[in-house]
Amino acid sequence: MARAHGVRCADPVVLADRYNVRVHLRPAPVVARVATTTALVRPDPLASLQRELAVAGFLAGRGAPVVPPSDELPPGPYRYDGLAVSFWRFVARGPDRTPRPDQARRLLAELHTALRDYPGALPYLAPWEELGRVLDALERTADPGARDPAPLREAYQRLTPVLRTPRGPVRALHGDAHPGNLCVTAGGVLWNDFEETCAGPLTWDLACLRRTSRLDGRAALEAYGHAPDDAELEPYVQARRLQSVAWSLLLARRLPRHAEHAAAQSQHWQERA
Repeated sequence: MARAHGVRCADPVVLADRYNVRVHLRPAPVVARVATTTALVRPDPLASLQRELAVAGFLAGRGAPVVPPSDELPPGPYRYDGLAVSFWRFVARGPDRTPRPDQARRLLAELHTALRDYPGALPYLAPWEELGRVLDALERTADPGARDPAPLREAYQRLTPVLRTPRGPVRALHGDAHPGNLCVTAGGVLWNDFEETCAGPLTWDLACLRRTSRLDGRAALEAYGHAPDDAELEPYVQARRLQSVAWSLLLARRLPRHAEHAAAQSQHWQERA
């Protein structure tokens, strides 16, 4: 597909294969992103990719620090051999892949400011609504050795009324604003991965940052300014934990090499629930 647009790809390398497959089309500065695990629960994977491209393209056009869609070829999205594909600019990560708490806080605040003017429609808390379909998939594909998804469903049903009644204004969000989606490069730190971009209360994105194990999430929030306290954040932090466990279990169904990690994560969640 890329070659049809004049992109030279002599030495492709897989950068990641988890929820999506990302392939650097070397030597071209292009990354192909292919929906795989995510496509199992998205009725229209192209719509999600289109929204991601639109938001990232808007932000890049405003000079925001984001990984932009590719300008080597039309970025898509495309349907190719039954798969949903988009194309992005390749950025080389530096040796230090974890931003400091103050960097994460500043970058998230700046991102929210830039998103205020986004003109497109965004679904309300799309990652949470999508979680219901993840649980559906886990229930459909249950096997004797798999974790019982019933406790996950119970937690989802308990939290849903809280999340559907937001405190504070609804605004455009990243949707998955943890430090793993910040690319530390030689030229600066860039936001990446807008496939869960949505509308919702600020507490959703702040909970993403708060519960991370990659840095001191509490310190990052304290520097954010006007951040909610732990009591207000707690339902959203619980929601993020539940989301992480459910997606890990679904990933293990597609890629059994992740089963041990998913089982450990599920066990830890049940012990804390």
